[in-house]
Amino acid sequence: MAGDPRVQEVLDRALAEVAGARSTSDLEQVRVRVLGRSGQLTTLLRSLGSVPAAERPRIGEQTNRAKASVEAAIAVRLEGLKGEERRLTLQADRPDLTLPGRRPDPGPVHPITRVTEEIIEVFEGLGFSVAEGPEVESDYYNFAALNFPDDHPARDMQDTFHVGPGALLRTHTSPVQIRTMKAQRPPVRIICLGKVYRRDILDATHSPMFHQVEGLAVDKHITMADLKATLQLFAREMFGPKSTVRFRPSFFPFTEPSAEVDVRCFKCGGDGCRFCKESGWLEILGSGMVHPNVLRNVGYDPEEVTGWAFGMGIDRIALLKYEIDDIRLFFDNDLRFLQQFSGLPGR
Repeated sequence: MAGDPRVQEVLDRALAEVAGARSTSDLEQVRVRVLGRSGQLTTLLRSLGSVPAAERPRIGEQTNRAKASVEAAIAVRLEGLKGEERRLTLQADRPDLTLPGRRPDPGPVHPITRVTEEIIEVFEGLGFSVAEGPEVESDYYNFAALNFPDDHPARDMQDTFHVGPGALLRTHTSPVQIRTMKAQRPPVRIICLGKVYRRDILDATHSPMFHQVEGLAVDKHITMADLKATLQLFAREMFGPKSTVRFRPSFFPFTEPSAEVDVRCFKCGGDGCRFCKESGWLEILGSGMVHPNVLRNVGYDPEEVTGWAFGMGIDRIALLKYEIDDIRLFFDNDLRFLQQFSGLPGR
């Protein structure tokens, strides 16, 4: 028995329109018109109630087969159209390799990086080389070789992060000095830069991780006068040609004699201001002559050679130099803060 001619007519027209669809949107229009909620085949299925009962199964089966045929044809055609549209999109978006490239914005140099590079430039000009070492150190290199006895109260000043038996996060870059002296004979002229760690509470002036630079010079006839002249030159290069330094007696286990070093306030010229807390001076570093025990620990003879060393926080130098009042700004990754340094001279 012949099927319903209306179903066959809708099927033939739908298959032709599917085959002729030029885009996925055209194909979607065919799907909605034929298979949608008010589509042609859907309407025929809903009208089966008006068909004689004997004809309903046959016409219903015919309509469902037509629906399945259209769905299958749409699925096949959709894959082909998607591939073609993807190819056309890629072709349209293909870059023109003959055009000049876009120069990326390098961004401003971080003030810590800027000060670090300035320090390196000053001391390389004096004949010093840059030395590096591991941030996870042994107790020997961080303390014992630097004349810290096991029960020495100076160990408490360091407030150390211990990460395992005999292992710790270095509290200063001084272990690099020990490693360097053990690896070479005098003369030695190095600066050691890098991150150091102490159990400080994070606030405007303290951080559990900060940056430090230390200098070391060991040779015959090295004196405290050499240290003072070197630091005087450094102060002038870093803070201005009128800068001067002063030494105050202090104590460090690895130097003897030891001294704290201040630089004359470069804001008020020593007259006293809010910046220097009315003292006229800014504390910048600790220094001294290398302790004879430290020289012996690395195999040097303190009767033949002497040396001096100093250490300072790069973060503190940056705070002073750029008049920043909160060390946390260095680590907040706020581009608005960093953008303030884009107009400064240098890299």
